[in-house]
Amino acid sequence: MIFGAILAGGTGSRMNISDMPKQFLNLGDKPIILHTLEKFLTCPRFDCIYVGVHPDWLTHMRDLVAKHIGQTDKIKLVPGGSDRNSTIFNIIDDIETVFGASDEHIIVTHDAVRPFVTLKMIEENIDAALQHGAVDTVAPAVDTIVCSTDGKQISSIPDRSTMYQGQTPQSFNINLLKSLFADLSETEKQTLTDACKICVVRNHPVYMVEGNSANLKITTISDYKIAQAMVGGKVID
Repeated sequence: MIFGAILAGGTGSRMNISDMPKQFLNLGDKPIILHTLEKFLTCPRFDCIYVGVHPDWLTHMRDLVAKHIGQTDKIKLVPGGSDRNSTIFNIIDDIETVFGASDEHIIVTHDAVRPFVTLKMIEENIDAALQHGAVDTVAPAVDTIVCSTDGKQISSIPDRSTMYQGQTPQSFNINLLKSLFADLSETEKQTLTDACKICVVRNHPVYMVEGNSANLKITTISDYKIAQAMVGGKVID
């Protein structure tokens, strides 16, 4: 079976323009997270689409789904965890409770605040995860990448042709992801920045599919203004 997993467990503290998490801010005429969820709903291959939501905002998310999408058995809300990966594993726990464990299960994880993901990206993630087991969506780096070990002086300038910007979706065979994560030490777990790094730390190949610059993650106020312009919404000064 194939499962979507929209990760909305954070509180968006870097935005500082509202008391609510950034995924619930309006983008055009509806909250950011609904744009993202609706993109996932366009993919008929999902057996179920999970949304991992901060426990304090589960009721709010449930109300949004009821108001804008209506009753559907295809969407399931679960409490988010303390960080990105714990939210993913909360979703996996529920998948296995409801649908049972299987070597065939695939999970397509995605940031709630990347509302411009395309059906093509989602489909290519599913296909690649079925074939390779671990997938990341990436876009080629368009700017020169500068490395600095002290934050004051340039240490190196790597070859840009080998550099990519990691995006989401990131997709996995569930049993593969679980086994790799279980094999990590507590120290290694502290270094994780996303789910793909679970695979990289254990030297398991991660296949790349093509993203693009429009697959924007809304993290800062500048990102939010750009996203509003992209949907023709009101830009906040």
